[in-house]
Amino acid sequence: MTETPPDNHSEPELSVTILSYQRFLWKALLVGTDGPVLYYAWMIALTAVCLVGINSFCHQIVQGQGVTAMSDHVSWGMYIGNFTYAVGLAAGAVMMVIPAYLYRDKAMHDVVIIGEILAISSIVVAVAFVTVDLGRLDHMWHLIPGLGRFHWPVSMLTWDMVVLPGYLLLNAHVVGYLLYMRYLGREPNRAWYIPFVFLSIVWAVSIHTVTAFLYSGLGGRPFWNTAILAPRFIASAFVTGPAFIILALQAVKRFTDFHVGHRALTTLIAIVRVTVLLNLFLLGSEVFTEFYTGGSHVAAAEYLYFGLHGKAALVPWIWSAILLNVSSAILFLSSSQRTQLWRIDVGCVCALLGIWIEKGIGLIVPGFVPSTLHEVVEYVPSLLEWRVSCGVWALGMMIFTLGVKIAVAVFDGSMHADGGDACPS
Repeated sequence: MTETPPDNHSEPELSVTILSYQRFLWKALLVGTDGPVLYYAWMIALTAVCLVGINSFCHQIVQGQGVTAMSDHVSWGMYIGNFTYAVGLAAGAVMMVIPAYLYRDKAMHDVVIIGEILAISSIVVAVAFVTVDLGRLDHMWHLIPGLGRFHWPVSMLTWDMVVLPGYLLLNAHVVGYLLYMRYLGREPNRAWYIPFVFLSIVWAVSIHTVTAFLYSGLGGRPFWNTAILAPRFIASAFVTGPAFIILALQAVKRFTDFHVGHRALTTLIAIVRVTVLLNLFLLGSEVFTEFYTGGSHVAAAEYLYFGLHGKAALVPWIWSAILLNVSSAILFLSSSQRTQLWRIDVGCVCALLGIWIEKGIGLIVPGFVPSTLHEVVEYVPSLLEWRVSCGVWALGMMIFTLGVKIAVAVFDGSMHADGGDACPS
Protein backbone atom coordinates (compact mmCIF):
# COMPACT_ATOMS: atom_id res chain seq x y z
CA MET A 1 0.00 0.00 0.00
CA THR A 2 1.56 3.29 -1.08
CA GLU A 3 1.29 6.43 1.05
CA THR A 4 -0.11 9.61 -0.40
CA PRO A 5 2.44 12.40 -0.15
CA PRO A 6 1.32 15.38 1.96
CA ASP A 7 -0.08 18.35 0.11
CA ASN A 8 2.22 21.26 0.81
CA HIS A 9 0.45 23.53 -1.69
CA SER A 10 -1.21 25.48 1.10
CA GLU A 11 2.05 26.37 2.83
CA PRO A 12 3.32 28.81 0.13
CA GLU A 13 -0.15 30.37 -0.02
CA LEU A 14 -0.17 30.83 3.75
CA SER A 15 3.27 32.46 3.73
CA VAL A 16 2.22 34.81 0.92
CA THR A 17 -0.94 35.75 2.82
CA ILE A 18 1.02 36.49 5.99
CA LEU A 19 3.48 38.60 4.02
CA SER A 20 0.57 40.51 2.48
CA TYR A 21 -0.90 41.19 5.93
CA GLN A 22 2.48 42.41 7.16
CA ARG A 23 2.82 44.82 4.25
CA PHE A 24 -0.70 46.08 4.87
CA LEU A 25 0.06 46.74 8.54
CA TRP A 26 3.40 48.36 7.68
CA LYS A 27 1.75 50.71 5.18
CA ALA A 28 -0.97 51.51 7.72
CA LEU A 29 1.74 52.46 10.21
CA LEU A 30 3.40 54.73 7.64
CA VAL A 31 0.09 56.39 6.77
CA GLY A 32 -0.79 56.87 10.45
CA THR A 33 2.52 58.59 11.21
CA ASP A 34 2.62 60.87 8.17
CA GLY A 35 0.57 63.91 7.34
CA PRO A 36 0.45 67.71 7.08
CA VAL A 37 1.52 70.09 9.82
CA LEU A 38 -2.03 70.40 11.17
CA TYR A 39 -2.24 66.62 11.60
CA TYR A 40 1.05 66.57 13.53
CA ALA A 41 -0.11 69.45 15.73
CA TRP A 42 -3.38 67.64 16.50
CA MET A 43 -1.69 64.36 17.36
CA ILE A 44 1.02 66.05 19.45
CA ALA A 45 -1.65 67.91 21.43
CA LEU A 46 -3.56 64.68 22.06
CA THR A 47 -0.35 62.90 23.05
CA ALA A 48 0.50 65.65 25.53
CA VAL A 49 -2.95 65.47 27.15
CA CYS A 50 -2.72 61.67 27.25
CA LEU A 51 0.69 61.82 28.97
CA VAL A 52 -0.69 64.23 31.58
CA GLY A 53 -3.49 61.75 32.24
CA ILE A 54 -1.03 58.86 32.57
CA ASN A 55 1.07 60.88 35.02
CA SER A 56 -1.99 61.68 37.13
CA PHE A 57 -3.08 58.05 37.10
CA CYS A 58 0.39 57.03 38.30
CA HIS A 59 -0.01 59.44 41.23
CA GLN A 60 -3.40 57.83 41.94
CA ILE A 61 -1.85 54.36 41.93
CA VAL A 62 0.95 55.40 44.31
CA GLN A 63 -1.17 57.47 46.73
CA GLY A 64 -4.43 55.53 46.49
CA GLN A 65 -8.00 56.55 45.71
CA GLY A 66 -7.87 59.07 48.53
CA VAL A 67 -6.45 61.64 46.07
CA THR A 68 -9.78 61.60 44.22
CA ALA A 69 -12.99 63.20 45.46
CA MET A 70 -14.66 59.79 45.83
CA SER A 71 -15.39 58.40 49.28
CA ASP A 72 -17.14 55.55 51.07
CA HIS A 73 -20.42 57.42 50.50
CA VAL A 74 -19.88 58.25 46.80
CA SER A 75 -17.77 55.39 45.47
CA TRP A 76 -18.53 56.02 41.78
CA GLY A 77 -17.85 59.42 40.30
CA MET A 78 -16.49 60.97 37.16
CA TYR A 79 -14.74 57.82 35.94
CA ILE A 80 -17.88 55.68 35.91
CA GLY A 81 -19.89 58.60 34.52
CA ASN A 82 -17.49 58.79 31.58
CA PHE A 83 -17.60 55.01 31.24
CA THR A 84 -21.39 55.14 30.87
CA TYR A 85 -21.15 57.91 28.30
CA ALA A 86 -18.44 56.12 26.29
CA VAL A 87 -20.52 52.93 26.12
CA GLY A 88 -23.41 54.99 24.75
CA LEU A 89 -21.15 56.59 22.16
CA ALA A 90 -20.04 53.14 21.03
CA ALA A 91 -23.63 51.87 20.88
CA GLY A 92 -24.79 54.97 19.00
CA ALA A 93 -22.25 54.36 16.24
CA VAL A 94 -24.51 51.54 15.02
CA MET A 95 -26.92 54.17 13.67
CA MET A 96 -24.73 54.31 10.56
CA VAL A 97 -24.72 50.54 10.21
CA ILE A 98 -28.50 50.17 10.27
CA PRO A 99 -29.30 52.35 7.21
CA ALA A 100 -26.22 51.13 5.34
CA TYR A 101 -26.84 47.39 5.67
CA LEU A 102 -30.33 46.81 7.05
CA TYR A 103 -32.00 49.28 4.65
CA ARG A 104 -29.32 48.98 1.94
CA ASP A 105 -28.64 52.71 1.74
CA LYS A 106 -25.77 52.87 -0.79
CA ALA A 107 -24.91 56.45 0.20
CA MET A 108 -23.93 55.21 3.66
CA HIS A 109 -21.74 52.28 2.60
CA ASP A 110 -18.46 54.15 2.16
CA VAL A 111 -18.84 56.29 5.29
CA VAL A 112 -20.17 53.55 7.59
CA ILE A 113 -16.57 52.65 8.36
CA ILE A 114 -16.32 55.93 10.33
CA GLY A 115 -19.04 54.74 12.70
CA GLU A 116 -17.36 51.39 13.22
CA ILE A 117 -14.02 53.07 14.01
CA LEU A 118 -15.89 55.27 16.51
CA ALA A 119 -17.27 52.12 18.14
CA ILE A 120 -13.78 50.65 18.49
CA SER A 121 -12.24 53.78 20.01
CA SER A 122 -15.22 54.32 22.36
CA ILE A 123 -15.01 50.78 23.73
CA VAL A 124 -11.28 51.29 24.41
CA VAL A 125 -12.19 54.47 26.30
CA ALA A 126 -14.92 52.68 28.28
CA VAL A 127 -12.60 49.86 29.35
CA ALA A 128 -9.89 52.39 30.23
CA PHE A 129 -12.29 54.24 32.56
CA VAL A 130 -13.17 50.99 34.33
CA THR A 131 -9.43 50.38 34.73
CA VAL A 132 -8.67 53.78 36.28
CA ASP A 133 -11.69 53.48 38.56
CA LEU A 134 -10.39 50.19 40.01
CA GLY A 135 -7.39 52.04 41.35
CA ARG A 136 -5.00 49.10 41.04
CA LEU A 137 -4.29 47.29 37.79
CA ASP A 138 -3.83 43.94 39.54
CA HIS A 139 -7.54 44.04 40.39
CA MET A 140 -8.51 43.76 36.72
CA TRP A 141 -8.47 39.96 36.70
CA HIS A 142 -11.35 39.92 39.19
CA LEU A 143 -13.61 41.15 36.38
CA ILE A 144 -12.91 38.12 34.18
CA PRO A 145 -15.82 35.63 34.34
CA GLY A 146 -14.78 32.32 35.84
CA LEU A 147 -11.51 33.65 37.22
CA GLY A 148 -12.36 36.65 39.33
CA ARG A 149 -14.35 36.95 42.53
CA PHE A 150 -17.47 38.41 40.97
CA HIS A 151 -20.51 36.17 41.11
CA TRP A 152 -20.75 34.98 37.51
CA PRO A 153 -23.25 34.87 35.85
CA VAL A 154 -25.38 36.84 38.34
CA SER A 155 -23.07 39.86 38.52
CA MET A 156 -24.02 42.42 35.86
CA LEU A 157 -20.50 43.87 36.00
CA THR A 158 -19.01 40.64 34.69
CA TRP A 159 -21.64 40.62 31.94
CA ASP A 160 -20.44 44.11 31.03
CA MET A 161 -16.91 42.78 30.70
CA VAL A 162 -18.23 40.10 28.31
CA VAL A 163 -20.29 42.28 25.98
CA LEU A 164 -17.78 45.16 25.73
CA PRO A 165 -14.79 43.11 24.46
CA GLY A 166 -17.21 41.14 22.27
CA TYR A 167 -18.45 44.34 20.62
CA LEU A 168 -14.85 45.50 20.21
CA LEU A 169 -13.86 42.28 18.45
CA LEU A 170 -16.91 42.38 16.16
CA ASN A 171 -16.17 45.91 14.96
CA ALA A 172 -12.43 45.28 14.73
CA HIS A 173 -13.09 42.27 12.47
CA VAL A 174 -15.50 44.16 10.20
CA VAL A 175 -13.24 47.22 9.91
CA GLY A 176 -10.08 45.19 9.39
CA TYR A 177 -11.61 42.88 6.79
CA LEU A 178 -13.28 45.63 4.74
CA LEU A 179 -10.16 47.81 4.75
CA TYR A 180 -7.90 44.91 3.80
CA MET A 181 -10.15 43.85 0.91
CA ARG A 182 -10.34 47.45 -0.31
CA TYR A 183 -6.56 47.68 -0.01
CA LEU A 184 -6.19 44.58 -2.21
CA GLY A 185 -8.74 45.95 -4.69
CA ARG A 186 -11.08 43.00 -4.22
CA GLU A 187 -14.79 42.64 -3.63
CA PRO A 188 -15.34 41.57 0.00
CA ASN A 189 -16.93 38.18 0.56
CA ARG A 190 -20.32 38.96 2.14
CA ALA A 191 -20.19 35.78 4.18
CA TRP A 192 -17.13 37.11 6.00
CA TYR A 193 -18.64 40.38 7.22
CA ILE A 194 -22.43 40.69 6.73
CA PRO A 195 -23.32 38.20 9.55
CA PHE A 196 -20.95 40.08 11.87
CA VAL A 197 -22.51 43.41 10.87
CA PHE A 198 -26.02 42.27 11.78
CA LEU A 199 -24.72 40.70 14.99
CA SER A 200 -23.06 44.01 15.88
CA ILE A 201 -26.44 45.79 15.57
CA VAL A 202 -27.95 43.52 18.22
CA TRP A 203 -24.75 43.64 20.26
CA ALA A 204 -24.74 47.46 20.23
CA VAL A 205 -28.14 47.52 21.93
CA SER A 206 -27.02 44.85 24.38
CA ILE A 207 -23.91 46.68 25.61
CA HIS A 208 -25.90 49.71 26.75
CA THR A 209 -28.78 47.61 28.04
CA VAL A 210 -26.41 45.62 30.23
CA THR A 211 -24.86 48.89 31.45
CA ALA A 212 -28.32 50.19 32.38
CA PHE A 213 -29.15 46.94 34.17
CA LEU A 214 -25.90 47.31 36.11
CA TYR A 215 -27.43 50.40 37.76
CA SER A 216 -31.16 49.64 37.82
CA GLY A 217 -30.49 46.23 39.38
CA LEU A 218 -29.02 47.78 42.54
CA GLY A 219 -32.00 47.69 44.89
CA GLY A 220 -30.34 49.88 47.51
CA ARG A 221 -30.11 52.83 45.09
CA PRO A 222 -33.71 53.94 44.41
CA PHE A 223 -32.66 56.75 42.06
CA TRP A 224 -31.65 54.10 39.51
CA ASN A 225 -34.54 51.70 40.17
CA THR A 226 -36.57 52.57 37.10
CA ALA A 227 -37.67 50.38 34.21
CA ILE A 228 -37.05 53.12 31.64
CA LEU A 229 -33.35 53.48 32.47
CA ALA A 230 -32.35 51.13 29.63
CA PRO A 231 -34.59 52.90 27.06
CA ARG A 232 -33.15 56.23 28.26
CA PHE A 233 -29.66 54.91 27.70
CA ILE A 234 -30.47 53.65 24.21
CA ALA A 235 -32.21 56.91 23.22
CA SER A 236 -29.33 59.08 24.41
CA ALA A 237 -26.82 56.78 22.67
CA PHE A 238 -28.71 57.26 19.41
CA VAL A 239 -28.20 61.00 19.85
CA THR A 240 -24.52 61.13 20.77
CA GLY A 241 -23.29 58.55 18.24
CA PRO A 242 -24.79 60.20 15.13
CA ALA A 243 -24.01 63.71 16.47
CA PHE A 244 -20.33 62.85 16.83
CA ILE A 245 -20.24 61.23 13.39
CA ILE A 246 -21.85 64.29 11.79
CA LEU A 247 -18.98 66.43 13.10
CA ALA A 248 -16.40 63.78 12.16
CA LEU A 249 -17.68 63.48 8.59
CA GLN A 250 -17.46 67.22 8.10
CA ALA A 251 -13.89 67.22 9.40
CA VAL A 252 -13.03 64.39 6.99
CA LYS A 253 -14.66 66.28 4.12
CA ARG A 254 -12.77 69.46 4.93
CA PHE A 255 -9.28 68.11 5.60
CA THR A 256 -9.12 65.14 3.18
CA ASP A 257 -10.05 64.31 -0.40
CA PHE A 258 -12.47 61.61 0.73
CA HIS A 259 -15.95 62.17 -0.72
CA VAL A 260 -18.69 62.59 1.88
CA GLY A 261 -22.06 62.87 0.16
CA HIS A 262 -24.97 65.02 1.32
CA ARG A 263 -27.13 61.89 1.61
CA ALA A 264 -25.09 60.50 4.51
CA LEU A 265 -25.29 63.74 6.48
CA THR A 266 -29.00 64.10 5.70
CA THR A 267 -29.71 60.61 7.05
CA LEU A 268 -27.79 61.21 10.27
CA ILE A 269 -29.39 64.62 10.84
CA ALA A 270 -32.85 63.09 10.36
CA ILE A 271 -31.99 60.43 12.96
CA VAL A 272 -30.85 62.99 15.54
CA ARG A 273 -33.93 65.15 14.97
CA VAL A 274 -36.05 62.25 16.21
CA THR A 275 -33.80 60.81 18.92
CA VAL A 276 -33.02 64.15 20.57
CA LEU A 277 -36.75 64.62 21.19
CA LEU A 278 -37.12 61.02 22.38
CA ASN A 279 -34.31 61.54 24.86
CA LEU A 280 -36.00 64.66 26.26
CA PHE A 281 -39.34 62.84 26.46
CA LEU A 282 -37.87 59.97 28.49
CA LEU A 283 -36.07 62.42 30.78
CA GLY A 284 -39.33 64.31 31.31
CA SER A 285 -41.16 61.05 32.05
CA GLU A 286 -38.59 60.19 34.70
CA VAL A 287 -38.80 63.64 36.30
CA PHE A 288 -42.62 63.49 36.37
CA THR A 289 -42.62 60.06 38.03
CA GLU A 290 -40.09 61.12 40.66
CA PHE A 291 -41.74 64.37 41.72
CA TYR A 292 -45.44 63.71 41.14
CA THR A 293 -45.52 60.48 43.12
CA GLY A 294 -43.34 61.89 45.90
CA GLY A 295 -42.30 59.64 48.77
CA SER A 296 -38.94 59.08 50.41
CA HIS A 297 -37.28 57.99 47.16
CA VAL A 298 -37.60 61.49 45.69
CA ALA A 299 -34.73 62.75 47.88
CA ALA A 300 -32.01 61.94 45.32
CA ALA A 301 -33.90 63.65 42.50
CA GLU A 302 -34.64 66.63 44.74
CA TYR A 303 -30.95 66.92 45.57
CA LEU A 304 -30.05 66.76 41.88
CA TYR A 305 -32.53 69.32 40.59
CA PHE A 306 -33.08 71.70 43.52
CA GLY A 307 -30.62 70.83 46.27
CA LEU A 308 -31.23 69.15 49.63
CA HIS A 309 -30.59 70.39 53.16
CA GLY A 310 -28.69 73.41 51.87
CA LYS A 311 -26.38 71.36 49.61
CA ALA A 312 -26.73 71.86 45.85
CA ALA A 313 -23.41 71.06 44.14
CA LEU A 314 -25.09 69.27 41.22
CA VAL A 315 -27.90 71.74 40.54
CA PRO A 316 -25.88 73.89 38.08
CA TRP A 317 -24.71 70.72 36.31
CA ILE A 318 -28.13 69.21 35.62
CA TRP A 319 -29.83 72.46 34.61
CA SER A 320 -26.95 73.17 32.24
CA ALA A 321 -27.50 69.72 30.74
CA ILE A 322 -31.23 70.36 30.29
CA LEU A 323 -30.54 73.75 28.69
CA LEU A 324 -28.02 72.20 26.30
CA ASN A 325 -30.35 69.35 25.34
CA VAL A 326 -33.29 71.68 24.72
CA SER A 327 -31.06 74.03 22.71
CA SER A 328 -29.86 71.08 20.65
CA ALA A 329 -33.45 70.03 19.87
CA ILE A 330 -34.38 73.57 18.84
CA LEU A 331 -31.33 73.91 16.61
CA PHE A 332 -31.91 70.58 14.87
CA LEU A 333 -35.60 71.21 14.28
CA SER A 334 -35.16 74.77 13.01
CA SER A 335 -32.07 74.36 10.80
CA SER A 336 -31.58 73.44 7.17
CA GLN A 337 -28.64 71.25 6.23
CA ARG A 338 -27.85 73.11 3.03
CA THR A 339 -28.09 76.71 4.28
CA GLN A 340 -27.53 76.48 8.06
CA LEU A 341 -25.18 73.56 8.59
CA TRP A 342 -23.28 75.56 11.22
CA ARG A 343 -26.40 75.51 13.40
CA ILE A 344 -26.53 71.74 13.06
CA ASP A 345 -22.90 71.63 14.21
CA VAL A 346 -23.70 73.76 17.25
CA GLY A 347 -26.64 71.48 17.98
CA CYS A 348 -24.34 68.44 17.83
CA VAL A 349 -21.93 70.03 20.31
CA CYS A 350 -24.82 70.95 22.63
CA ALA A 351 -26.17 67.39 22.48
CA LEU A 352 -22.77 65.83 23.16
CA LEU A 353 -22.10 68.08 26.16
CA GLY A 354 -25.65 67.94 27.52
CA ILE A 355 -25.88 64.16 27.48
CA TRP A 356 -22.34 63.87 28.85
CA ILE A 357 -23.49 65.78 31.94
CA GLU A 358 -26.88 64.05 32.13
CA LYS A 359 -25.49 60.49 31.87
CA GLY A 360 -22.33 61.24 33.80
CA ILE A 361 -22.42 63.45 36.86
CA GLY A 362 -26.20 63.85 36.64
CA LEU A 363 -26.90 60.11 36.74
CA ILE A 364 -24.12 58.44 38.72
CA VAL A 365 -23.61 60.76 41.68
CA PRO A 366 -27.29 61.24 42.73
CA GLY A 367 -27.53 57.46 43.07
CA PHE A 368 -25.30 57.81 46.15
CA VAL A 369 -26.78 61.05 47.56
CA PRO A 370 -28.36 60.77 50.09
CA SER A 371 -26.50 57.67 51.23
CA THR A 372 -28.18 54.54 52.58
CA LEU A 373 -27.73 56.12 56.03
CA HIS A 374 -29.57 59.26 54.81
CA GLU A 375 -26.42 61.38 54.90
CA VAL A 376 -25.89 64.06 52.26
CA VAL A 377 -22.21 63.78 51.32
CA GLU A 378 -21.50 65.78 48.17
CA TYR A 379 -19.10 64.91 45.40
CA VAL A 380 -17.32 67.29 43.03
CA PRO A 381 -14.61 65.85 40.72
CA SER A 382 -11.08 66.64 41.81
CA LEU A 383 -8.48 68.17 39.50
CA LEU A 384 -6.71 64.81 39.32
CA GLU A 385 -9.90 63.12 38.11
CA TRP A 386 -10.29 65.77 35.43
CA ARG A 387 -6.71 65.21 34.26
CA VAL A 388 -7.07 61.42 34.16
CA SER A 389 -10.40 61.69 32.34
CA CYS A 390 -9.02 64.10 29.75
CA GLY A 391 -6.08 61.74 29.24
CA VAL A 392 -8.38 58.78 28.57
CA TRP A 393 -10.50 60.76 26.10
CA ALA A 394 -7.33 61.96 24.37
CA LEU A 395 -6.30 58.32 23.96
CA GLY A 396 -9.67 57.55 22.40
CA MET A 397 -9.38 60.51 20.01
CA MET A 398 -5.90 59.36 18.97
CA ILE A 399 -7.22 55.89 18.13
CA PHE A 400 -10.18 57.38 16.25
CA THR A 401 -7.99 59.81 14.31
CA LEU A 402 -5.50 57.10 13.31
CA GLY A 403 -8.32 54.76 12.28
CA VAL A 404 -10.03 57.40 10.15
CA LYS A 405 -6.76 58.47 8.52
CA ILE A 406 -5.92 54.91 7.51
CA ALA A 407 -9.47 54.28 6.30
CA VAL A 408 -9.44 57.44 4.17
CA ALA A 409 -6.07 56.49 2.68
CA VAL A 410 -7.44 53.06 1.71
CA PHE A 411 -10.72 54.36 0.30
CA ASP A 412 -9.20 57.20 -1.76
CA GLY A 413 -6.62 54.80 -3.22
CA SER A 414 -3.48 56.40 -1.81
CA MET A 415 -2.84 53.22 0.20
CA HIS A 416 -3.20 50.19 -2.03
CA ALA A 417 -1.58 46.86 -2.81
CA ASP A 418 1.29 46.68 -5.28
CA GLY A 419 3.08 43.79 -6.95
CA GLY A 420 4.61 42.61 -3.70
CA ASP A 421 1.20 42.26 -2.07
CA ALA A 422 -0.04 39.45 -4.28
CA CYS A 423 -2.32 37.34 -2.10
CA PRO A 424 -3.98 34.08 -3.18
CA SER A 425 -7.75 34.16 -3.52
